[in-house]
Amino acid sequence: MTISKKTTKPKPNAETSLLQLLKKVLPKAAPDPVLAGRIYEAVEQELRAASRAAAFVKFCDRVELPDLEAKTLDDVRLQLAASFGGGDITIKPNRKEKSLAVEVSLPDGTQFQGDVKVRPVAPADDENPELTLKFAPFPVSLPGDPELVWLLAKREDLSPNEAGIALVKAEEDFWGSKLGQKLLRDRVERSFPEFIARTPAGVLGEGGLKRHYKLPEPVKVLRRLKPQ
Repeated sequence: MTISKKTTKPKPNAETSLLQLLKKVLPKAAPDPVLAGRIYEAVEQELRAASRAAAFVKFCDRVELPDLEAKTLDDVRLQLAASFGGGDITIKPNRKEKSLAVEVSLPDGTQFQGDVKVRPVAPADDENPELTLKFAPFPVSLPGDPELVWLLAKREDLSPNEAGIALVKAEEDFWGSKLGQKLLRDRVERSFPEFIARTPAGVLGEGGLKRHYKLPEPVKVLRRLKPQ
């Protein structure tokens, strides 16, 4: 008897599926390409805002805050900067209430506010393994120089095409952010290498991506030695 091994294809998340559906439906429902583009962009912005709001709520629920010491507050600020790159971050400790007021203002005008209570750090054994995101290798090269590779990673539930779309969006968001606009004013070249080297980890993380190294590596051609 032959047993066939069933392979599972990574499923796109709900937001990606909706955007893919809109790409198919909008040209039929709205023949005007300008109108269709505006509708698509508006839906995409709403989905992105909802995703960021959910990420902020999760951050406030899970961030470790054992005390209100300066080092702990610096750690919280760094985590916020990594998750919401390009935004203005404000944290205000309330030592009487033993809490921390957190506020993030994004370049598009969106604001998130929340309070984090001082709480003991949960033991490592209590962590839910299902919350750990697994990443797969996602090497990227440019068409003009395919032998120069940036070593990135993508979530396992993203296909290579979905990860590529997310990377393009991340680059557009970065150059449109406050940090990206400042770099352009400082005469930094708007290029993929500069984007990879300078973008905060949070910008990539929103799309399910991760950067292992900021500098690319040339493809190594393996030349096998003949046995002596």
